[in-house]
Amino acid sequence: MASPLTHAVVAVTLAAVHGVNPRAAASWWLGIACAIAPDLDALGYWLGVSYGSFWGHRGFTHSIAFAVLVSGMCAWWMGRSSARNQVRLWSLYFLATLSHGLLDALTDGGLGVAFFSPIDQSRYFFPVRPLRVSSMSLRDVLGPHGIDVLTSEIRWVWVPCALTAAILWWWNRRAVSSSG
Repeated sequence: MASPLTHAVVAVTLAAVHGVNPRAAASWWLGIACAIAPDLDALGYWLGVSYGSFWGHRGFTHSIAFAVLVSGMCAWWMGRSSARNQVRLWSLYFLATLSHGLLDALTDGGLGVAFFSPIDQSRYFFPVRPLRVSSMSLRDVLGPHGIDVLTSEIRWVWVPCALTAAILWWWNRRAVSSSG
């Protein structure tokens, strides 16, 4: 899996791209929660759930269907706004939740991601897998393996996210200055 911090970085970038006001902290935090939520299936390790099962790690909670369900609930919960804003929030929460499985499919470990669960339990990876898989062990996360994971995530996720945010900031400043 990619690290929770990297899932959060992607969610914050998606919120910025969606034009969610940074002062709308609840929307940003909910986007981060959506990006991390698929890893709730990791609790199955301690409950005896088989890794390759429907409820196993990278199973149903990493699927497109799960992203649709979670984003619908979150948009409904935050939905005390216009229909246009609700659609924007739904798409933010959907992409944030879906991004989790997409990042995990870029890692170099595990069994793959069940994107099409519950219809198809097959697990998939992308052909290119530049991200080092993060460990579930705190000792590993804080050791040399954790440094390798963070280095690959900075290179392949954080830098593109930072560039996206910088371009968006520049574009918005340019649009404001040309209109005013």
